[in-house]
Amino acid sequence: MTAPSRQPRVRFGHLWIDALSFEEAIDRVAALVAAGKGGSVFTPNVDHVVTAEDDPAFRAAYAEADLSLADGQPLVWCSRLLGARVPEKISGSDLVWPLLERAAREGWGVYLLGGAPGSAEIAARRAEAELGLRVVGLDAPMVPLDGPAGEDPVAERVRASGAQLVLVALGAPKQERWIHRSLPRLRPAVAIGVGATLDFIAGRVQRAPRWMSRSGLEWLYRLLQEPRRLAGRYLWKDPRFLGILLRTMLSPRSGRVQGR
Repeated sequence: MTAPSRQPRVRFGHLWIDALSFEEAIDRVAALVAAGKGGSVFTPNVDHVVTAEDDPAFRAAYAEADLSLADGQPLVWCSRLLGARVPEKISGSDLVWPLLERAAREGWGVYLLGGAPGSAEIAARRAEAELGLRVVGLDAPMVPLDGPAGEDPVAERVRASGAQLVLVALGAPKQERWIHRSLPRLRPAVAIGVGATLDFIAGRVQRAPRWMSRSGLEWLYRLLQEPRRLAGRYLWKDPRFLGILLRTMLSPRSGRVQGR
């Protein structure tokens, strides 16, 4: 498990979140890359907190994550109730482009994995043209989560590319579980679960307006876009978050706050 950080962390149910600002998060990812030991970075939201209640493999992935960044205003707001204020929302979709700017300046090799068919290619062309990014590989495969991890050809292609940063856009919980099982083969690369970010960059999926994101209504925008796929998640599954939050609030402070 990753050694405790001096930076404050706060627990939501089974998941710990690092209380970092946006710039601090970029610097922490850069430090992981510079260290050359690899690592995993996740961006939990309310749905992740609820999913972790019933998915042991998902919990295990988070337990060994090197960095966990709050993707959602509800987590930012509720962190104060738990005793360690998270400074701001840092979604994968907000984080990736500034991180690619940093990667271009530092000369990191970046691998794009996942997204809808064609999204990785479009995102790569855009980042190469606008940022001068060095893209060392891209893939949009069906990634298996069964069978021995050592037989995963996707992980082998990433390793062979020499990538230092891998953006994994497979959606939760698949991307987190795949990163966790594949990380020994991906090292020294740092892998980040980025959800639909490659589709956003490629212009395949429209992001919510900023005012909705700041107001904690990004979920509603996505629900209106894809009601059949997301209604069960947002209307039936995720309300369980309130019970998880209450349970965590009632737990000893020493068990829900670290670093202060």
